[in-house]
Amino acid sequence: MSRRIGVVGLGAISKYYLHAIAELPGWELAAVCDVREAALAPHRGRTPCYQDHRTMLRESALDAVVVTVPNDVHAEVCSDALRRGIPVCVEKPLAVSLDDGHDLVRLSQAAGVPLFTAFHRRYNDNVLRLLEQARRRSDVIALRVRYLELIEEHIGGDTWYLDPERCGGGCVADNGPNAFDLVRLFLGEVEVARANIARDAAGTDRQATIELRSASGIPATVELDWSHPGETKDVEVLFADGTRLSADMLAGHEEFKSSLWHEYFGILDDFATTITTRPPTPTGGLAALQLVDATYRAELPEPALVAEETK
Repeated sequence: MSRRIGVVGLGAISKYYLHAIAELPGWELAAVCDVREAALAPHRGRTPCYQDHRTMLRESALDAVVVTVPNDVHAEVCSDALRRGIPVCVEKPLAVSLDDGHDLVRLSQAAGVPLFTAFHRRYNDNVLRLLEQARRRSDVIALRVRYLELIEEHIGGDTWYLDPERCGGGCVADNGPNAFDLVRLFLGEVEVARANIARDAAGTDRQATIELRSASGIPATVELDWSHPGETKDVEVLFADGTRLSADMLAGHEEFKSSLWHEYFGILDDFATTITTRPPTPTGGLAALQLVDATYRAELPEPALVAEETK
């Protein structure tokens, strides 16, 4: 029997969720929600449409919900779903403030309702092959994750990404969670040791280099860039014998953003497992948010980087 799932937010990322829901067994798209009538128009006549998420949650008899609204609305929509006992898959970041993230986790745990944060890069096929190699060798001595792009090329009509109040910041707040999650996937729990952030004239962080250290002392570096021409996203592992192995997250997926199709299949499969084995409430979303918060608090007063002008 398929799970009835609703999708709240029909922006640039929603098409990957909708495709995975349509293609994977076990899911039935039961409702969609967006405040913009134009975003709902393609779904009219095929799927129940709502402009208010609370009405959708009340009327649609959902078994689960995907939350892919602007970052500053995550906490409100997630908490409303959790209070109605509906398992939540929320696009990273879990929330824009650490306090809201803690509140959501406490609400999920108290209600016994799954709260799953989606980090799509942990399902990337090239990353998973590198992870398997690293785990076979067990002699990793350093790690680097690069997440470099020109953000304006990736947001479609979702201009809220460029509003620090709505996004929660800039490249650290939005791309940082995916990169931090990859570091945690390879090294386990980590702490921020140092952060160098460059901001544009409006004060938005456009570039960042974050140095982290695992609980066992392994160093990791995360490089983020919202002003990078083109796109570079990879993971590099250094082993004790000097061997370097890397995973290009875009290799084999030549069309723009085409790697996301298979990664969002992974998200829904993992979300289904989380629902089936409830509890626990996975804590990766809160851990990534804590690292974002720690990065901003560790920001050097006079960064060495200089953000490039962007159009």
